[in-house]
Amino acid sequence: MTLEEKLSHLQASSMEEARAEGNAIIDNYREALEKVLKDHKEEMRWQSETRIKAEQSNARHMLNQANARTQLELKRKTGKVQVELKDKIFKEAHELAEEYMQTDAYEEYLIKSIRKATAFAPGEEMTIYINPSDEPRQAALEAATGTRLTLSSEDFIGGTRAVIRDRNILIDNSFSTLLRNEYDRFIFTGGDGIG
Repeated sequence: MTLEEKLSHLQASSMEEARAEGNAIIDNYREALEKVLKDHKEEMRWQSETRIKAEQSNARHMLNQANARTQLELKRKTGKVQVELKDKIFKEAHELAEEYMQTDAYEEYLIKSIRKATAFAPGEEMTIYINPSDEPRQAALEAATGTRLTLSSEDFIGGTRAVIRDRNILIDNSFSTLLRNEYDRFIFTGGDGIG
């Protein structure tokens, strides 16, 4: 082999070896870059999923808060309407009680109420009060029940109140107390579950 051939052979084999090494370096670098890219994509996907979950949780929380505020406002408005209706109902009940007080049935009710109070504690000292508006009936009621009655200084709409002072007992059959007790117990139980 001539010197030229040797040099040509050496140059060809050196170039082949350098090309192989260069290709190996490029392949290694490409693999490293692909791994970095894959890791980066995985990290971005994980961050995106985490962000989406956080945003979904935040959206649910905000929706729950908005629902709670809406429900509270609805209950407040419903409660206000119910109080207005309740007041209207009991105003009408008060008017009906006043109409009832103009009837003979009311006088019979008073007689029964007085007799019931005296039967509760026979022989004991008792003060039975009638409403100031029932003053015109006082004599007839005393005659019908054989009981001395006292005209109340307080207007309790109608009915009677009896007091046994020795035993600290109040027998309260006044319309104001009866209406107030019914008012306190009255609850709307509509189809909306409120009540």
